[in-house]
Amino acid sequence: MVHGEREVLPATTRAEAAKVLQEFTSAYNAADKAYDASLDAEHTTGALAAIDSARLKAGRANNPDGNASHTPLELTDAEFTIPKKAGWPRWFVADAEGNKGGDARWVLVFTRDGLEETWQAAYLTLVAPDRMPEFKTDPDGWAEAVPANSTDLAVAPADLSKDYTTYLKDGGKTFADGAHTSSWRELREKRSTRPGLVTQYIDEPLTNGDYAPLALRTKDGGALVFFTTRHFEKQTAAQGASVPTPNKDVLALTDGEIKQSLTMEFVSNEVALDPADGSGGGSGDSPGDSSGDGQVSVLGRVQGLTSAKGE
Repeated sequence: MVHGEREVLPATTRAEAAKVLQEFTSAYNAADKAYDASLDAEHTTGALAAIDSARLKAGRANNPDGNASHTPLELTDAEFTIPKKAGWPRWFVADAEGNKGGDARWVLVFTRDGLEETWQAAYLTLVAPDRMPEFKTDPDGWAEAVPANSTDLAVAPADLSKDYTTYLKDGGKTFADGAHTSSWRELREKRSTRPGLVTQYIDEPLTNGDYAPLALRTKDGGALVFFTTRHFEKQTAAQGASVPTPNKDVLALTDGEIKQSLTMEFVSNEVALDPADGSGGGSGDSPGDSSGDGQVSVLGRVQGLTSAKGE
């Protein structure tokens, strides 16, 4: 008898992975067309479920008859990276060309906690094709999952969420400069004080349960890590001034009345290249760049508003 929880097995077959991606895409399109979160709830979990269900809830509130501008998502040229591992959750990565999001590849992580369960997409990020790393595989083409507490990387996958939120607040050298690191910090700095309006930012790691990080070994000994964070943005108007009226999608997710302040809550899912410890192999913002000091590079980030509160 095979004990799935102890046996080191591929998470799934390539044929099943292709079917899972197809089923997810159909459910995702049905939900988007009807603005009905129940239509893809079975196929999403974790960060993607939090972002997607809030987007659909706002869409439905403002368009009860559905999404008039719906264009079906089409994913083609899919590649599947399937790790061989013991125990649950089992998971795999699909990256495909999408008809939305420009040239970026749609990178999805599907996970499940048992043989009887439906595969669910936990992470969805967009990554430039030339930033996708090569994965380490065995002679049969199966990939290697990296444990969350692995100590052979610049940052243990379990610590990435916490380190990223610390970096957003204080800066530092853990992360390579780029759109989702140094540039994002600069943008926030610029937006924090405007005439009559103060914006405060609070960032929190999100690592439990379906938000747990997942990591795949890359050919160079590093890892590609998927992780989640939560962000709060509080806008407070000065006496005699008012908070700028947010768009209708934000309003649809806002509780309370916006008098003096608006606090927005976002969930963000990131994918990062975490170099091997001591490799000095972090990469900057363009292919071939090497920061030379083992920095983590955030390759992609998809963020969505999940709720808001007016006071």
